[in-house]
Amino acid sequence: MTELASFFSHDGALASVIKGFQPRAGQLEMAKAIEAAITDRQHLLAEAGTGTGKTFAYLVPAILSGQKVIVSTGTKNLQDQLFNKDLPVLRKAVQTPFMAALLKGRSNYLCTYRLKNALTSNLGFSKEDAADLSKINAWAKRTQTGDIADIADVPETSQVWYLATSTVENCLGQDCPDYADCFLVKARKKAQEAEVLVVNHHLLCADWSIRDSGFGELLPNAEVVVIDEAHQLADTASNFLGINIGAKQLNDLAQDALIEYFKDATDIPALRAAAEELEHEIKDLRLAFGMELKRGEWQELESNPKIMAGLQAVKTQLQALAVQLELASVKTKGLETCFKRADELVQQLKTILDDNSGKWIRWYEVHRKTFTLSRTPLDIAGEFRLFMQHHKATWIFTSATLSVANKFDHFANNLGLTQARSQSWGSPFDYANKSLFYHPKGLPQPNDPNFIPLIIGFVLPVLQASKGRAFFLFTSHRALQQAENLLKDKLPYPLLVQGSRPKIQLLEQFKKVGNAVLLGTSSFWEGVDVRGEALSCVIIDKLPFSSPGDPVLKARLDAMTKQGKNPFFEHQIPAAVIALRQGIGRLIRDENDKGVLMVCDPRLLKRSYGQLFLDSVPPMRRTRDIADVQAFFAE
Repeated sequence: MTELASFFSHDGALASVIKGFQPRAGQLEMAKAIEAAITDRQHLLAEAGTGTGKTFAYLVPAILSGQKVIVSTGTKNLQDQLFNKDLPVLRKAVQTPFMAALLKGRSNYLCTYRLKNALTSNLGFSKEDAADLSKINAWAKRTQTGDIADIADVPETSQVWYLATSTVENCLGQDCPDYADCFLVKARKKAQEAEVLVVNHHLLCADWSIRDSGFGELLPNAEVVVIDEAHQLADTASNFLGINIGAKQLNDLAQDALIEYFKDATDIPALRAAAEELEHEIKDLRLAFGMELKRGEWQELESNPKIMAGLQAVKTQLQALAVQLELASVKTKGLETCFKRADELVQQLKTILDDNSGKWIRWYEVHRKTFTLSRTPLDIAGEFRLFMQHHKATWIFTSATLSVANKFDHFANNLGLTQARSQSWGSPFDYANKSLFYHPKGLPQPNDPNFIPLIIGFVLPVLQASKGRAFFLFTSHRALQQAENLLKDKLPYPLLVQGSRPKIQLLEQFKKVGNAVLLGTSSFWEGVDVRGEALSCVIIDKLPFSSPGDPVLKARLDAMTKQGKNPFFEHQIPAAVIALRQGIGRLIRDENDKGVLMVCDPRLLKRSYGQLFLDSVPPMRRTRDIADVQAFFAE
């Protein structure tokens, strides 16, 4: 018996540390494929259905290889789970000791220097912000890691965290008086020494985006890189390879400049005036964008004289602030850092405003209080291929959803992966007996203006049969709001709605209540794990095609058309199939789970491409009769 086979056997190392461990053929096969890929230095696309146990399937061969390993997860929550739960279990099972470290982006670590600055500044704080700063100050005296996820009574969304954490732009580096005790520096030192380093896609891509050679300055040289939830990587990478500049960055600069002014530069009143005038121009520009919250194409801005005038005014005032900061920069390191930030923002704003190369997509987004201007690459495949070639590690890409109808072309093409093995292992769960796929007759067309009111008539009998206990997933916020208004007086079950409170709180309440109906959009389609009877039904309103009006998608589809490709079949359908598979994946999370999947989109059977979607659904029993759904839940 090989070392891996022994490790995953019924009386092996894992069984000795995991109560109730059951060997799974797919888990062992996946572990062997990863072991072979590492030995052969060959990249691997490894798709593993829900319940395969993919985390241990990649961690065990990676650790046993004795090589330096980076594992990148899709979210910080998954990162924490892997480091705090999975690795400690393996540490007990693996005989050879190994060092592991957790590394997040710098905004996740307390900056004691900036916290002191905030506490002693002349800027006024609201009662809530002052209370949060006081809690952070008390926690700062006892924390060992400085990881802001460790303080429970100040939410990560609190705006005061900006004053107690650093950014690349405002960090003083080795000139900081608190450098010797810097939590970020300590975390990076541990990362350099670790044999297994756990990061997330945002940090990996941020590091890639500042690279000059291989990994940037943050990540150590690794011999094996494992990308978990790899289906998210292309979108994350696309954001980091471009430029994003917005009202928040500009306001943060103005605020930091004022803090430094009151501390060390009150003899330069023009500096205070320039910072305050920049804040004023940013507010005026936000008003010029109007009330509608949206993402739009750059051409819309260019045809709006009021917005273009506002952009020029912000640029002029930003340049004026940079001039004053340059004069003051000789006084202190803090003022010098503010000047460098202002100068960098001036260059970035010019780059976005003046770009006409055709290699980039320019677009904007309007939020409730702010706005962002972005420049995103048309294509990241070439960039990522160069990155991998430069950094000679073995790359393992894994997720439950990498393929479309058993082909990996869509994922591989997005990242320029031309020389990688690919393999897939299905879920070990008994879908045939534990689930039912319901697709009723007579569904309205998705473009019908009354689509949501009409499908509610099909959905209500299902929710009655399931006694609540359902996720109702939507492809748009507008559809969700429509459904909320229609359902709130018709359901005898608790109705939980995305946006009404933080996601974690909603999920906890959903599990606790046991018979709720949760309405959610994109953030509930993936990365959500509800086991047991509380979630016994997943209802999906439409096939999850991305909005063709999205400026980034539209530009990429136009570019594909110019290249003679068919963007609908080569991009939109594969992306929608993967998104649908993620949504369906919420239903069966455990071998004891049972449930009904309902998809309300008639295109599944009415359009030729519907078969691609059907081929990607787990092997469930299928029905078009509500009586079968009622019988399933009555069992």
